[in-house]
Amino acid sequence: MGMVVEVDEGSLAAKFGTILPHLDERQRRLVLAAEARSLGYGGISLVARAAGVSRVTVTTGVEELDSGQDPMPGRSRRAGAGRKPLTDVDPGLLDALDALVEPVTRGDPMTRLRWTIKSTRNLADELGRRGHPASHHTVARLLTGPLGYSLQANSKTVEGKQHPDRDGQFRYINDQVTAALTDGDPVISVDAKKKELVGDYANKGTSWRPAGNPYRVDVHDFPGDQGKAVPYGVYDVGSDTGWVSVGDDGDTAAFAVATISRWWTSIGGPAYPATTKLLITADAGGSNGYRLRLWKKQLAALADTTGLTITVCHLPPGTSKWNKIEHRLFSHISMNWAGQPLTSHDVAVNLIAGTTTRTGLTVHAQRDTGKYPRGIKIPDREMKDLTTQYLTTHLWHGEWNYTITPNTTPS
Repeated sequence: MGMVVEVDEGSLAAKFGTILPHLDERQRRLVLAAEARSLGYGGISLVARAAGVSRVTVTTGVEELDSGQDPMPGRSRRAGAGRKPLTDVDPGLLDALDALVEPVTRGDPMTRLRWTIKSTRNLADELGRRGHPASHHTVARLLTGPLGYSLQANSKTVEGKQHPDRDGQFRYINDQVTAALTDGDPVISVDAKKKELVGDYANKGTSWRPAGNPYRVDVHDFPGDQGKAVPYGVYDVGSDTGWVSVGDDGDTAAFAVATISRWWTSIGGPAYPATTKLLITADAGGSNGYRLRLWKKQLAALADTTGLTITVCHLPPGTSKWNKIEHRLFSHISMNWAGQPLTSHDVAVNLIAGTTTRTGLTVHAQRDTGKYPRGIKIPDREMKDLTTQYLTTHLWHGEWNYTITPNTTPS
């Protein structure tokens, strides 16, 4: 390499500290090699100490300079160079990590869509105790990469024992809906949305606000003087439009049918002037449940008032989340008012009415100040007469599927 040149190691270190951070790995290696070669004998060791790298790095750079061959363009390292993946060095690492996570995983192991609640630091510590040292960063990378795990929250999808005819009922509903839409008749999905406290209460989610100026709300969610907002919705499947009545009294069958009546008078009737039929899809329970006598009595009154033949198809028990109104209307309302306190019933109405989607959803909302007493009983004799005069059950699960025919000519 030539004669030894006296160089101050501190000055050399300062020089490298200024230049090297701006270079990639290959460029740093070649700069160090060029410096070492210019220093002559002992230059490799001196440069390595000043730059804080190994002698191998500087020696490799010298060999690259001496070879006269330019490495592959775009590469900082030769093919095969660099540190081997930890899974190559420790072939048993992946299996050991998978075994640690497996006892507390949930999901379908055949699809590998699984998730864990253990901390990556705890997993790294346990791997080390079992002879597989790895950092928590490596553990996180292996979990989300080769092992296919992810951190997930609970999902409310399990709703109890499934009815054996669950899928058959879904097919039946689909056939009824398809036939109605083909004939140009209205099809609505109905349900009550979760009641919300009205006042200065926290509402889940976030909303755009000036920095450092969030909504100030009460610490405790104790019901105040304004009570609760009780939204009941009607979603028109064919036109992608929604109607929501916001009440402040009971979520009863009378309230549910009153909402359907308001929708028909304001929107449904004008939109379907030639129809004589209405198909309703509803949950199996709640204010529109298939066992609820008041629900059927109120629908019979609506049929008489409007002249509509009303067919109702209930979703099978335990499948309320499949109701179209849930993901076509209510989910968008929840996103629209996320993070905004419902300080009054009017605020709730306006936020609901302001809900739109890119696909064209529009929503009409209206305050309902009516009173709907709970606990109204329909005697057996009255129910028998109602069934005889109005109700026709379908051959397929007549308790879920029935048609109510008007008994009088509408005024």
